[in-house]
Amino acid sequence: MKKISILLSMLLFAMLNIHQLSANNPDTPQTQDPHPTLHVVLLGDSNTWIGGDDCDKPRGWNKWFKELFQPASIKSYARSGATWTNTKATKLNPEENIGTLGNDNVIYNQVVRLKQAVQEGKQATPDIIIIGAGTNDIWFRSKRPGLYTMAADKAMAKDAASIIAKPVSQVLSLTESVRFNYELLHQAFPKARIIILSPMQTTKVPTQDIHIFGDVLQTMAEKIGIGIVRMDTEEFIDRKVEEKRHTNTYDGVHTSEAGARNNARLLNNAISQLIGTNNTESE
Repeated sequence: MKKISILLSMLLFAMLNIHQLSANNPDTPQTQDPHPTLHVVLLGDSNTWIGGDDCDKPRGWNKWFKELFQPASIKSYARSGATWTNTKATKLNPEENIGTLGNDNVIYNQVVRLKQAVQEGKQATPDIIIIGAGTNDIWFRSKRPGLYTMAADKAMAKDAASIIAKPVSQVLSLTESVRFNYELLHQAFPKARIIILSPMQTTKVPTQDIHIFGDVLQTMAEKIGIGIVRMDTEEFIDRKVEEKRHTNTYDGVHTSEAGARNNARLLNNAISQLIGTNNTESE
């Protein structure tokens, strides 16, 4: 009997050690409270696009977020090169996928593609819509001259119907682009929670410019009444670190797998708090 007791104790000890090793292994997805009723969609630029439409590519934060958040479904409509802001030549062109900056490679056309997918029964009605863009607006500002041409108060002055009625080629500022796309999404999916991600630090543009852009997004998010996660802090990507040695990016702009994992953990925590669920993971 004593031998059996010793063997059981040894077995229990071994199982506890295996569990601890698994928990400490960064390659082991950590068990989280699932969200089996929530359908999530993502709009954005290349740092979301690199995770794949099905959120299964390791350099994208959305792959690891999918494992942590465990939604009913998650789909990315992001496109590499996309911007928040439009140009005077921007038109309806939801199927374009050029992978670089372009007049039609904008969040607006991703919104249209999402709406079409839901209407055609290819996409579940989203409960959470996450929009992460802005790097290209700043990086290629000469191609987006209207970026800061409208104050937030002015962008909020008109009613929703008046905003939606405007041709997209006349929606040129960041503030009005945020309002325009929000109203389109809210009209189509009134029950969805919309969350904005500000752009991360990058070695390609001054960090101060990233902060300014994030401040505008935050002002608009607060005025509209939607969530925002400020990704321009060093805990996501630290420009000074990346300038010395690419660690959480592979080129100073796009996340490496390590950076994607880190961002997913931080975003999982932040988004879980924004929607009021207890699904946070410690480092």
